[in-house]
Amino acid sequence: MDLSPLTKIAGIAVLSLAGLAPTEGTDDVATVPAVDLNRYAGTWYEQARLPNRFQRQCHRSVSATYTPQPDGSVTVVNSCLRENGTTASATGKAEVADPAQPGLLQVTFMPIGLRWLPFTHAEYRVVALDDDYQWSIVGGKNRQYLWVLTRAQNVDSEQREQLVDRARALGYDTTGLQFSSTH
Repeated sequence: MDLSPLTKIAGIAVLSLAGLAPTEGTDDVATVPAVDLNRYAGTWYEQARLPNRFQRQCHRSVSATYTPQPDGSVTVVNSCLRENGTTASATGKAEVADPAQPGLLQVTFMPIGLRWLPFTHAEYRVVALDDDYQWSIVGGKNRQYLWVLTRAQNVDSEQREQLVDRARALGYDTTGLQFSSTH
């Protein structure tokens, strides 16, 4: 099986998210009590993120598109522009693992034939969500990962700072955030 470089990167990302965070003594921020996946569907634009190795190639125009499936899962397509202007993308699958905690999704970007392996899934924690689904703050296990997302590709600095302040109030270390660019 010949895997594309981005699929390999996505696989490493999932393994990193799933396997490197300790399972005991976790300090996870609570997820939102409700997420309507049909309303969450569509494209979200990254405004900021904590640096991570699986997005190193992403230079600008980072987005994630969510498409609900008939089986209740969600297809996730992450894309960005590399420094040389070419597009990098990865397609994955997200599922609500526990209906009592709809803001906690299990996500995998592994090839379809390997998605049954339990250690290939990572936690995607929706920790803050606008009532109108115009912005979302997403984290990983133990606050190691953080993404500030909006429906609008561009937001003003005041809105971006308000979202960063909200993430900080949730206990995320925002001092090292990388701010996304669309240009």
